[in-house]
Amino acid sequence: MSVFRQPHHPRRRTLEHVMDEDTRYEAVRSRDARFDGEFFFAVETTGIYCRPSCPAVTPKRHNVRFYATAAAAQGSGFRACRRCRPDAVPGSADWNARADVVGRAMRLIGDGVVDREGVVGLADRLGYSARQVQRQLTAELGAGPVALARAQRAHTARVLLQTTGLPVTEIAFASGFASVRQFNDTVREIYAATPSALRAAARTTRRAATPTAGIPLRLAHRGPYRSGAVFDLLESEAVPGVEEVSGAPGRRTYRRTLRLPHGTGIVAVRERPGTTRTTSGSHPGGWLDAQLHLTDPRDLTTAVGRLRRLLDLDADPYAVDERLAEDTRLAPLVAARPGLRSPGAADPEECAVRALVGRSESERLVRRHGKTLDAPCGSLTHLFPEPAALSEEAGPLGTLATALADGTVRLDPGADRDEAQHALLALPGVDARTVAVIRTRALGDPDVAPPGLDAPDTWRPWRSYAWQHLRTAGELE
Repeated sequence: MSVFRQPHHPRRRTLEHVMDEDTRYEAVRSRDARFDGEFFFAVETTGIYCRPSCPAVTPKRHNVRFYATAAAAQGSGFRACRRCRPDAVPGSADWNARADVVGRAMRLIGDGVVDREGVVGLADRLGYSARQVQRQLTAELGAGPVALARAQRAHTARVLLQTTGLPVTEIAFASGFASVRQFNDTVREIYAATPSALRAAARTTRRAATPTAGIPLRLAHRGPYRSGAVFDLLESEAVPGVEEVSGAPGRRTYRRTLRLPHGTGIVAVRERPGTTRTTSGSHPGGWLDAQLHLTDPRDLTTAVGRLRRLLDLDADPYAVDERLAEDTRLAPLVAARPGLRSPGAADPEECAVRALVGRSESERLVRRHGKTLDAPCGSLTHLFPEPAALSEEAGPLGTLATALADGTVRLDPGADRDEAQHALLALPGVDARTVAVIRTRALGDPDVAPPGLDAPDTWRPWRSYAWQHLRTAGELE
């Protein structure tokens, strides 16, 4: 038995192993937080749906129904549990790992594409008809793109109601709802409370932030999270004017600027020294504290999604560590750093440019082409330049920037990773190592082999994490 799989718990689901309903029920019975976000369960006698780790009394098996998404549970008429808040769990690791249309669609929905462009826009980005996308998502997840986006809007609305002092009317439209009536009806249906009641309940436990204080967030993750290694990497790469890392190790704060669909943002994320173990020795998961300052609250969903990808918060450390620990070279590294993440990017196009030119040249580009913030915040003064602003640069940089600007190379959350790689390799001056970094970071691919290393197939489908282990241990540059 792997050291990462605790006794008396159901076998961890990996990409090769799909849980049946009896195994899911065992996860619910044992309140196994490792499965939070991987599936949801609903109780027919109460009309409530929960996360697997809900602390309430375990319902009888014949009263339980299982769903792949919160949207599917909501679509079947169940409302969210007020005790375990199933809408606040980490996302399923499958959406980052999968390269098929369902995985790509879920990444785009998480980025807010349906709210901004509708189902037709989502389908166009995927290269399918709207009917095909609807059919595939409904068949596999029990909910179509509209229902999935609606569940996301409801979660955004709850966060804004409970953490800000924004007027309810503004929150309705900031969350992506088309009308105040639609907003009120959805909140009542999902949370069994009016928007005002949700806000009032939150005030008994926390003070709502003022607009100048930003939006406080707890960014959930499952299992152990090696925040020190993530913050080390962010600090080593930080581009002045766009990013900064302050504080001593273990208590650092990472801050950066964001270009978003409706405006700009500044985010601050605090390092968390470690994850507390339970008495059984398992890691229940935890969160990173963050603060978001947005010029337009409609960008909340998108900003959170991009931050989660940057920090790799939706990963499944149990599946990753269990697989890599079977390798004799990696086993001691995994044992030393359980829960090591493979960071992504807050802005894929920015990441591609930085992977090509390096940190020093990126700083020059910010000074020369970056847009100055209307309200600079300390050392954060600029947005990283858009590709169009760099297209006149000479050499490979100008070529890459032009390809990004005209869509020859697509790096958005729904991009086809293989197509993006082929397009990048066709550009003069863009070598295989740079493409590997872009595929790992900008496209969030968990299975990219370390450049120049003959990675065994036994590392699949987590070769990007093997790369991080080797790099963190000093065995690779």
